[in-house]
Amino acid sequence: MLFSLGMYVVVYGLGHAGLTAFGADALHWLAQQGNFLATLGTGFLATAVASVMNNIPSTLVSALAIGHTQAPMATRELMMYASVTGNDLGPKFTPIGSLATLLWLHVLARKGYQIGWGRYMKIGLMITPPVLLAALVALFVWLPVLPAP
Repeated sequence: MLFSLGMYVVVYGLGHAGLTAFGADALHWLAQQGNFLATLGTGFLATAVASVMNNIPSTLVSALAIGHTQAPMATRELMMYASVTGNDLGPKFTPIGSLATLLWLHVLARKGYQIGWGRYMKIGLMITPPVLLAALVALFVWLPVLPAP
């Protein structure tokens, strides 16, 4: 619990230092390009940030940044789901993107299965972009079709 609380404090600190505003500006520009590019751009941007920052704080930064954009609600909804998708897939690029991945790599190493960061990243870079693209396109197509909760 203290770890999570510490991450929230760091994220809010980064937000006050301008990271959230920078993200909101980037997302606002994406929103102006239309819903399709906003969806793809948000997903890929979230993936990149999550791969170097860790997916939990990246999700928080994304949520705060999307909340600060002046995009229409339908666009922000697409961006929110794209952000969650990107933040979930971002850790597939680098092991530091997810604490769970680091723990699994450690467990596997103790069992004699050594997976180096280079191999992990090589496979992640081959598999993640097409999976992310397919998921974001499906999101863009299906979200407007689904009934509102």
